[in-house]
Amino acid sequence: MMRKWIQIIFAIMGGSLGYGWSDSIIQLTGYTGAAGQAMWIKGLGAVAACLIAAWVANAGMKLLLRGERNMESIPAFDLLAGTVGLVIGLLIAVLAFPVLEKATWMGPFLPVVVAAVLAVMGFRIGYSKREELVQIVKNIRSGGQDKATHRPYEEHKILDTSVIIDGRIADICKTGFIEGTLVIPEFVLEELQHIADSSDLLKRNRGRRGLDILNKIQKELEVKVLIYEGDFEEISEVDSKLVRLAKVLQGKVITNDFNLNKVCELQGVSVLNINDLANAVKPVVLPGEEIIVQVIKDGKEHGQGVAYLDDGTMIVVEGGREFIGTTLEVMVTSVLQTSAGRMIFAKPKLLEKAQ
Repeated sequence: MMRKWIQIIFAIMGGSLGYGWSDSIIQLTGYTGAAGQAMWIKGLGAVAACLIAAWVANAGMKLLLRGERNMESIPAFDLLAGTVGLVIGLLIAVLAFPVLEKATWMGPFLPVVVAAVLAVMGFRIGYSKREELVQIVKNIRSGGQDKATHRPYEEHKILDTSVIIDGRIADICKTGFIEGTLVIPEFVLEELQHIADSSDLLKRNRGRRGLDILNKIQKELEVKVLIYEGDFEEISEVDSKLVRLAKVLQGKVITNDFNLNKVCELQGVSVLNINDLANAVKPVVLPGEEIIVQVIKDGKEHGQGVAYLDDGTMIVVEGGREFIGTTLEVMVTSVLQTSAGRMIFAKPKLLEKAQ
């Protein structure tokens, strides 16, 4: 409705201007034809100007709406950083105006051109330096205290693709151990969609599982979820975008990707690795303890059997090969912690008694 009214207003203004310009042109050219012909010329000028004005109004509204949609996709702080740069550029142009005004060789256009160039440059520089601006604001708010002695609460928890597909994040959120807002970047959603549309069956199932997990988090769990619509077009890799986003939002990355974990640590970004959490909450088993297990298969070494705890921890039973398929009591002899998880070594209690 607003677009129609703007078109009507522009059309009326254009018609009026076209009529006036036609009359001026007739007077300047000294046209001496019949009065009726002059009125026809004025009418055609008014109609032509009216149509051109309506077209200009429609095209301008389309550009305005497109710009509005683009602005909606830009995070508020990124827009603020660019605006600060734009204002600084315009201030520099104002300070340089007295000097530029004396340059008469370009007439009145030079100050306008310089102001436009400085405004665009200011916006681009401010936008590109948004991370530094975030850090400055953070330092001001913290009173200049050292990072080691003062670490602000990190509200935003940013999910990467692997942790979404893994699925355990939904169960962790359900327990209430994750505080703050879960941030799901739009570029992660695009990667999930790409995986879900893959021709490979395994990848397609993993992608659809990830989308189902997100749907469950949004609809069934009482956690705040934010879909981050911004993007870092100058960066191609999703992991690098996640690190940049964590710096911009001053948040933590939640992942189970070992390489992303290391990159975050090197870049000074806080990271929550759910594999570390899983290893931390596994039941502690000490040498000398007795547990009941079911031996299910052969081990790598001769005579060994392999059993598992409920949490998936592997137990290597010395001399347990002959007990495959049976449940027996074993005594823990040692516990080995590796990067892949915890491994427990034990021997059957029956052999211990025989000795």
